[in-house]
Amino acid sequence: MILSRLFRPDRPSRAAALYTAVVEQARLAPFYSVHGVPDSVDGRFEMIALHMFLVLQRLKASGQDELAQELFDTMFADMDQSLREMGAGDLGVGRRVRAMAEGLYGRIAAYQAGLAGNDEILAAALRRNLYGTVSEPGPGGAALSTLCRYLREAAALLRARPGLELSAESLRFPPLPENP
Repeated sequence: MILSRLFRPDRPSRAAALYTAVVEQARLAPFYSVHGVPDSVDGRFEMIALHMFLVLQRLKASGQDELAQELFDTMFADMDQSLREMGAGDLGVGRRVRAMAEGLYGRIAAYQAGLAGNDEILAAALRRNLYGTVSEPGPGGAALSTLCRYLREAAALLRARPGLELSAESLRFPPLPENP
């Protein structure tokens, strides 16, 4: 099995394919242009973290812990490479990637609490994370309500078929409203 992976480098691993699907969803323009998420390195990390939370939660709930770990590792290998491509020095990359991983753990806890609670708790987590780098007051209540609804719908959609082994082909997110 390991040898078969070595001789088929053109076929991405299941985790790499899932990660690509997560990043594609996180890069949808309406998140930035309509819902006010900053179109910056921080804003894009936040959208990836939000969608990673959803997928990791689903994988853990269905007992796919090994795939969840591989997906996590894939994300942070990509973050490491991206920081290096942006010119971060070798000495600082590890520290920054570690801080990003710790940040993801914090976001996972906040989003779990938000989904378990009411929309005020979820909206506070979204405002703090998605809009934390915005110097202006941030989006209005309509944008936050839309993103709360999106997050709840996405979590429900991923939970809907718990026996299904999650793959890039089976990964589905709800449509993102074009208006807040």
